[in-house]
Formats: sequence, structure tokens, C-alpha cells
Amino acid sequence: MSLDIARRILEMEAEAIRDLLPRLGASFEQAIDMITRCRGRVMLTGMGKSGIICQKIAATFASTGTPSHFLHPAEAIHGDLGMVVSGDVLVAVSHSGETPEVLKLLETLRRLDVPIIALTGNPESTLARHSAVMLHVGIREDAGPMGLVPTASTTAALAMGDALAIAALEKRGFQASDFARLHPGGRLGKRLLTVEQVMHTGEQVPRVQTGTALKDVIYEMSRKSLGITSVVDDQMRLAGIISDGDLRRLLERDAHPLERTAGEIMHRNPVTIDRKELASHALSLMEQRKITAVLVLDGDRRVEGVVHLHDLWRTQLI
Repeated sequence: MSLDIARRILEMEAEAIRDLLPRLGASFEQAIDMITRCRGRVMLTGMGKSGIICQKIAATFASTGTPSHFLHPAEAIHGDLGMVVSGDVLVAVSHSGETPEVLKLLETLRRLDVPIIALTGNPESTLARHSAVMLHVGIREDAGPMGLVPTASTTAALAMGDALAIAALEKRGFQASDFARLHPGGRLGKRLLTVEQVMHTGEQVPRVQTGTALKDVIYEMSRKSLGITSVVDDQMRLAGIISDGDLRRLLERDAHPLERTAGEIMHRNPVTIDRKELASHALSLMEQRKITAVLVLDGDRRVEGVVHLHDLWRTQLI
């Protein structure tokens, strides 16, 4: 019996989201235009369960680069309307479109010239009529006895809010690097670390020139302790790379290894990466090529840094 109820509820909620698809059109595009042109913040308001949905939508907007806050409608009419200023956009969520606490905000918002985007299940409601844009999130019925428990209705509103946030993200060209900046903590933040956040720079980077004698190559590699050294030409552009493995193989095959120079033993086409790439991409390169370090180059092929496998261990990326 419980499984039957669960299947029915999930199907009702899935149906509520599917019903939103044919309603998408010019009004949704207008809402996205209002949000992306907003000079202030996107404020969200709703009462009861709708208010909880608003808090989640506001959090999604904020985490994807759109400044956003939740405004409790009951607190708003008792002083918190000072949170809303000209230049903001208000998204109001009300299934009936007749929630008294939300409707009491309309006159004040009109004086502030704050446009309203309504998410409502009633296109003929007071809220819908007084909004700049109305997005219809009505459902066939809510789940539970007599359809009294907000379930499918809140699911539909939440899904439409997610659609607004992600469409706004795409329109503004929000990048993974922007997402990383707003999510510095936790596992998500680690996945979005960039190469420049973990690489060795400056004097930590091992460098020798093509004419450097092998004994000095070994000294540089030992001093920097990264298991490699970059090899650069007279203009300090990358010419190649030498690894610990290269030195071992040289000793095995060459009777006079100390007579060699860096340019004679280096690999000429090493794996490199840009500083703006994700650190996870550097890890992928290391795994594919079975190496422990990647050189970081600028646009002129000058060595800016080195990312080592141990750096990724320390960040708990792996």
C-alpha cells in the first residue's frame, strides 16, 4: 500500500512539472530579461510552504551569480520592506494568487517602481493582474487527502524557479570559474579549484636553460623537489622538460651522462596547461599520460608554474 501511494505521489509531481513545458513562451523570456537587466537584487516572497520554496530559489539565484534574498511577506509589512529598493525585481510565489500578506506588498512596490514576476496557479488572480510578468505554475491537483497538502504545487513552483535561475545563468555567460568563486568550501569547491590556485610559482618553479650542464640540472631538480625541471631557451620560452625518469634512463644507457646538456636529454613536447583551467583537468592529464607534474604556460609559452600530483592530494581533490 505504501509503495502504491509513493508511486502515485511521484507521478502526480512529475506530471505537474511536465505540464509546465507547453506554458513556456514570451512571458518566460520577459522574466529572464527583467532578471538579467536587474540593477539591484532579485527578491523573493511567499507565505507558508511557498515561502520555503522562495528561500530555496533565492539560494539558487545567489549561488549562480544573481544577487538574491528572501523577503518574508508578513515581516515585510511590519518594517522589512526597507530591504526592497528601486532597481530590485520581486518574484512573488502564491498558488492562489490571493495570499493576503503578499497582496499587501503590491501598493508599496508600485511606488518604489519595483516590477513583479508572479509564479501562481491562478492566471486570473489579483497577484497575476498586478504583476509585470505572470508565469503559470498551476497543477491538476495536489497529493494527499482532499488535495489539501501543498505537494505538486510547490514542486511546480520550485521547478519554475530553477528554470529561471539557470536560464539567467546561461544568458549572462556564467562560467565554471565564476561558480568556483562562489563555492569555495566543501567537495564542490574542491572540484572547481583552478590550476592557479594550486600551482607552484616564482622561485618554486624549477628552470634550466638548454645549455645547462647535467650536474646543474640535477642540482635544480633536487633543490625544487618536484621530480622535474622545465627547460627554457634564451627568451625564457619553454623548450622541453626533464624528469627523474629521464635521468635514470640516461644513466642506464650513457657511459658519460655528465657530459650532456639539458637540451640534449629533454622531452621537446611536454604536457602543459593554462592557469585558468580546472585543477581536475590537470589531474586528468596526469592520469592519462602517467606523469606526476604538469607545466603551466602563459600565452607566450613562458613557464608560469607547475602543478604536482602531491598538490592535488593536499587539496583532497583525489
